[in-house]
Amino acid sequence: MSKEIKRFNENMEYRRFGKTEIILSAITLGGMRYFEGWSEPRNSPHAKMIEQCAEITKLSLDAGINHIETAYGYGRSEHCYGIVLNDVLKYPRNSYFLMTKGHFQKKEEVRPRIEEQLKALKTDYFDFYAWHGINNEETFNAAFKEGTVEELLKLRDEGIIKHVGFSTHGMRDILLKTVATNLFEFANIHYYYFNQRHRLVVDEIMKKDMGLFIISPNDKGGQLFNAPKKIKDIVKPFTPIQWNANFCLSFPEVHTLSFGMTEASHVEEMKGIFKAMTHKEDKVLEIKKKMDEQVPEPYRSFDFYMFDNDPSKINVGNFFRIWLMWKFYDMEDYAAYRYNMYSPNNHFIFSAYPTEDNLRKLNFKGKIIPEGIDIISILKELHKKFYDPKKHQKT
Repeated sequence: MSKEIKRFNENMEYRRFGKTEIILSAITLGGMRYFEGWSEPRNSPHAKMIEQCAEITKLSLDAGINHIETAYGYGRSEHCYGIVLNDVLKYPRNSYFLMTKGHFQKKEEVRPRIEEQLKALKTDYFDFYAWHGINNEETFNAAFKEGTVEELLKLRDEGIIKHVGFSTHGMRDILLKTVATNLFEFANIHYYYFNQRHRLVVDEIMKKDMGLFIISPNDKGGQLFNAPKKIKDIVKPFTPIQWNANFCLSFPEVHTLSFGMTEASHVEEMKGIFKAMTHKEDKVLEIKKKMDEQVPEPYRSFDFYMFDNDPSKINVGNFFRIWLMWKFYDMEDYAAYRYNMYSPNNHFIFSAYPTEDNLRKLNFKGKIIPEGIDIISILKELHKKFYDPKKHQKT
């Protein structure tokens, strides 16, 4: 059987990735979740990881996916893909698009890191390279004031990187400021049904004609592979993963979604996104209306951006979102999993916890809170229900 991958597949949708002008599959194959992917040494992936990655990569690309995404920060992932793509499957380099990412403190780190990543992935260029984690003021300064973005742009001029972008888990002000630099061609952000906080950012990205890549719609988007019965019933005939993907793709400004597939059944479920009823069907909007109606007013339309960058360091917006998912969508497992990952020292998932001391620091001055919403009570309830010091110490 030929190892050549068809660039396009009639059962997959493709979209122009903004000003890069590259036509990408609407689904991207991520590289974060393979077997023992986070173990050491990073340059020696487990044989089972290689086998698993090879199977999923072949199934995914045969299904029409033409974009693979990984990162230096994903442990063994780059080395695994380097082996799988070049030694196991032996796919021609021009038969897929490759994205990786890196996080830097100083410009002197950039070129050696890129050279290390090229060697790991066994390639001499990257189609896309993202500055990984412009999440707060500190990382913004590392990107721009320390000259690291400038170094990436030099590598683009040399042809080693074809297109430069950024990824982020940050709050709205940092995202808007980063987009406004006009230095990036694409952005990797969180935006899906259970996290629509960055609609304004999406609008600005669209105005700049940047490529828009939605990250972790299935896991951080609600662990939809483990969705409760309530959600499964509402989204029929889709699975929760299929419906959420169709919701995202109902926006033309969204170009591709990352899927961390690790089993053949995941690929089959992914194919179902584009079968029979797609995101173009009225059914998607009908289901969205039912999903929206699960949350009563005033909770449904509360704008919690007023608490971004609060002196308490409590990430009120994300904690309020988790509370809503627990209370109105029966997503207790997700809330328990996600809540204990937060830390004031982790800019990827930033927050202090709503302890009594921190709650006293919340700044309510000048903020109009809708009648019926008690922020303090909500945060206390969430913390009492889900905070587990043992789990938190492991993160």
